[in-house]
Amino acid sequence: MSGKTVNSAILLLVIGNAMALISDVFIKLMEPGTSVFQFAFVRCVITLLLLLPLAGQLNRKHLFSGIKVHAVRAHVHLAGLLCMVVALGNLPLATANAVFYAAPILVMVLSVFLFREKLTPLSVFAVFSGFGGIIVILRPVEFNWAAIAALASAFTLAINAVMVRKLPKEQTTVHKLLLNYALIIPAAGALAWWEGAAWDSSILISALGSALFILGYNITVLLAYQQVDANQVTSAEYTGLIWAVSIGWIWFNEVPDLWFLAGSTMIVVPLILIGLQHRRRSGAPARGFNPDTQRVTSINN
Repeated sequence: MSGKTVNSAILLLVIGNAMALISDVFIKLMEPGTSVFQFAFVRCVITLLLLLPLAGQLNRKHLFSGIKVHAVRAHVHLAGLLCMVVALGNLPLATANAVFYAAPILVMVLSVFLFREKLTPLSVFAVFSGFGGIIVILRPVEFNWAAIAALASAFTLAINAVMVRKLPKEQTTVHKLLLNYALIIPAAGALAWWEGAAWDSSILISALGSALFILGYNITVLLAYQQVDANQVTSAEYTGLIWAVSIGWIWFNEVPDLWFLAGSTMIVVPLILIGLQHRRRSGAPARGFNPDTQRVTSINN
């Protein structure tokens, strides 16, 4: 599966989104009360170690270009990772992932304020429908800290996706990821030290599994979008929600209710329609697309 045809690219994205969900499962399977800061630190260290063999892709002429933007993205990433762990640990797998899909909607909103972009009528509909879908899924009676954490995680994903435009174009994806994790580890380590939790060796398995599968997801995304226009296949990203429902139902006995189905439809369908609209208008990738921003932001989960 090289990703050189539309069908193979779609298959890669379907498999990749399944891998991303398995990464979430490793987090969800952690014991209640597990140190969130310790997990975040260990996972970031493992991810950096996994990326080091690819250090040959660093652009030495622009090694620290855009370091301020990288630093901000790294710490936003850390905040999002912490919120994601809280959300996955306390919400049904499918519910948490449905809220994470608010990120593309938030990207549209942030782009209006930060880049003065104009939304099409369909984009405006997607924004209102998406926020309405979140309310339907979470419902005020079930709104708690876990729901706030899921929303915060989606917001950090959106911020990181928008900030991709500010990163130097001379740097490869691997370069950006290596800098991101090199900058994130000091803060993650300081939080783990401040928390003062006793060392939990079981975190190693969860962190390693989560890091490996999210990296696997990133590889499939890069292969899929390398040869095929984004808007030809990007709707395949939303199969992640199907995987979330399936795994949550089979593995965690989390049966989706009508509220979840209705809310998920309100979030995902308008986004798919936007992708189809872009495909009809031109064969070029959707405006602002960058593989770094998938799920919405790939490894930033």
